[in-house]
Amino acid sequence: MLTRYFRFVTTLFTPRVRRNILRIATTLFVTLFLLLWLANQVISHERQFTYDEVDAIPYNKVAVVLGTSKYLTTGGLNQYFQNRIDATAALWYSGKISQIIVSGDNAHMSYNEPREMRRELLKRGIPAQAIYSDYAGFRTLDSILRAHGVFGQTRFTVVSQRFQNERAIFLARQHNLEVIGFNAADVEAYTGFRTRFREIFARLWCLFDVYIWERQPRFMGEQIEVE
Repeated sequence: MLTRYFRFVTTLFTPRVRRNILRIATTLFVTLFLLLWLANQVISHERQFTYDEVDAIPYNKVAVVLGTSKYLTTGGLNQYFQNRIDATAALWYSGKISQIIVSGDNAHMSYNEPREMRRELLKRGIPAQAIYSDYAGFRTLDSILRAHGVFGQTRFTVVSQRFQNERAIFLARQHNLEVIGFNAADVEAYTGFRTRFREIFARLWCLFDVYIWERQPRFMGEQIEVE
């Protein structure tokens, strides 16, 4: 009986069927590759609005710091997090910003990105009254659109690594917000491989969010005045 079953399965995959399957698979792969390439080209165009040097970046009243976990799953410090804090402190002490919004995920009591960012900035000597917390920055889109919808900002500096800044600026400018980015130092290629790999698909998803789904933040909430 088992022999008859395998013989039946084999007949389903005749040379013609196999060629058709290969043709369809190749078409899907090429289509996906082209979409990923297009998304990268579109979003990389926003690089012109990012800055690597604190002396070169113009003044904006507000910086929006995009959240990430303070610790790696292995227990070590997350260099992405540390570098964003360093970049924000550099902007502050260079007089390039006056107020800071720390925006990130607040999934549960033991995981709170804005709280950790705020603590680190306070350790750097930045006054508490200059730091505002956005606890609903679940995605880059949420952080950027809430900076406008909740905190009333139409012009601000976003702080993250360059690859995320480019995507954040794309989202902002698609919603008529004047946003520039300050690039925190990146991490070693090996350490950041998974993050950079996810970014390839995040850029395509970003285009879908803007042009197809017209995605909005998960939560908005009451207005918060940034003085």
